[in-house]
Amino acid sequence: MSSATQIAPTPVAPVVTRPRRRKRLRKAGWNLLALLVLVVMVFPVYWMVSTAFKPGQKILSYTPQWFPTHPILGNFRDATHQQFFWDAVKNSVIVTSVVVALSLALAFLAALALAKFHFYGRKPFIVLILGVQMVALAALIPLYITMAKLHQVDKLSGVIILYLTFVLPFSVWTLRGFLLGVPKELEESAMVDGATRFGAFVRILLPLVGPGLVATSVFAFIQAWNEFIIAYVFLHTPQKQTLMVWLASFTTLRGTDWGPLMAGATLCALPVVVFFLLVQRRIAFGLTAGAVKG
Repeated sequence: MSSATQIAPTPVAPVVTRPRRRKRLRKAGWNLLALLVLVVMVFPVYWMVSTAFKPGQKILSYTPQWFPTHPILGNFRDATHQQFFWDAVKNSVIVTSVVVALSLALAFLAALALAKFHFYGRKPFIVLILGVQMVALAALIPLYITMAKLHQVDKLSGVIILYLTFVLPFSVWTLRGFLLGVPKELEESAMVDGATRFGAFVRILLPLVGPGLVATSVFAFIQAWNEFIIAYVFLHTPQKQTLMVWLASFTTLRGTDWGPLMAGATLCALPVVVFFLLVQRRIAFGLTAGAVKG
């Protein structure tokens, strides 16, 4: 009989490997960076809203007050009672509504042609669309001369036409992407079942592109509502100016009235937030629907 004894191996506890640990640290680092970017982006909005509720001495104090301890509504009253405020609201609503409606209609037709039909020069035309948007502001002086010859300076119709030159290119590009995501077999199947081309368009294509139209309308709304340079250059009469130009009236030679200015800026931002909240479900549906295949 041998005196040597066999020793059973001791079970080793699982150890987290270095690659997994590095992956967790990398993920935590990205989350921290995303949180920092969120704070940097949200803080100006928070400071604008909080300043709107502060009295004048607190706004101009050298010691910043992070939270309005005694909020007031006087700044909002001063802003809404400012001269030409309601005229500016009416002008902004008219311009934005017309731009959104026209841009969706024209962009959808153009995107449909670019996505569903093949014609000579289609690809260069797609590149040209984005090029127009990038160089449009650089041609502000020639645009002013042209609009003056057409008697469209200091008119809302002229501003609407110019806004369309900025909104349409990106709208066409966005809707073209949504239309390319709709399989053409769906329309062909509907036509095989007896539907006409227009019937397949209304019953099949249009509902599927609905979320894309909503997302594009959000972009068009934000662009038209927040635009300042064109409205400032082309609208001279105070009664015809938009809200963004009206906000500039708080800055005078005597200084800036920060309280009413921040209150007015908060009021100007509310329609964008409300419009986005109303259509966000449709946007979320459009983002998820494109990832599902039958």
